Amino acid sequence: MPTRLYSHPVCLQHLTPPGHPERPDRLRAIERALEDDAFKELERCEAPLAEESSILLAHPEIHLRRVKAFVPEEGLARVDADTSVSPKSWEAALAAIGGALAAVDDVFTGKADNAFVAVRPPGHHAERERARGFCLFNNAAVAARHAQTAHGAERVAIVDWDVHHGNGTQDIFWDDPSVLYCSTHQMPLYPGTGAASETGAGNIVNVPLEPGVDGEAFRRALSGIILPRIEAFRPDLVIISAGFDAHHRDPLAELNFSEEDFGWATERLMEQAERWSGNRLVSLLEGGYDLQGLARSVAVHVRRLMKG
Repeated sequence: MPTRLYSHPVCLQHLTPPGHPERPDRLRAIERALEDDAFKELERCEAPLAEESSILLAHPEIHLRRVKAFVPEEGLARVDADTSVSPKSWEAALAAIGGALAAVDDVFTGKADNAFVAVRPPGHHAERERARGFCLFNNAAVAARHAQTAHGAERVAIVDWDVHHGNGTQDIFWDDPSVLYCSTHQMPLYPGTGAASETGAGNIVNVPLEPGVDGEAFRRALSGIILPRIEAFRPDLVIISAGFDAHHRDPLAELNFSEEDFGWATERLMEQAERWSGNRLVSLLEGGYDLQGLARSVAVHVRRLMKG
């Protein structure tokens, strides 16, 4: 089965203040990297806009209405000190969720083995009732719930290798043993959550990494802690919260991963998906703020998804 790429032009119109790290150029850099001949077999699809009701799979209606009310008719509006919205942000958020849902549908209906969803705004900092950290809604959480409600998935594993802890995903699934949430992240660092002692209902696996470590520490964390937990869990779907800001070039953190570390991790998670999930794997873009590091890392990640 092919690998699918989901994106949408409106995601470029989600604007942020000048100098903001989460900017439209991130998607442009990814698009340029994926123009290489190595990706000619990649199936490129426009993300559909999700129905607003899809948001309610992971967030209450009060949160939906609150975020929608922030979106201005012109200019920029601040949701918090780090998170801004512009006139097209609502449509971009629906495209981000819609791409995630379409990717889940594809892997469950056999249209693709796996998919990479290159959209923004990202999602893993969005808590059940709070937008924060560049994120409005939790794309990975909505995707996981969609897999359960629309496709009967009993167990979903979310692996988050963004350099920042996915406090939002942890918040949403804190007491839900049907979703395994595993995160590697730098600590200390924003948002301040993600200690190894934070285990939820036994379904939360946090592996904090010290500033300055390289990809070997990441590989040990995955091999020694996270992969055994996935094997024991036997998920029906694997979702990756694929942030690439642990790359050594990234300006927002102090981990020193290479693009090949992300490629190695992709292969290991594909092996888990093959073993337990009928190859079903969906990767959702989260962070990554150095354009060169982001583009190179995504290229390696997608080549691995294509089994290249």
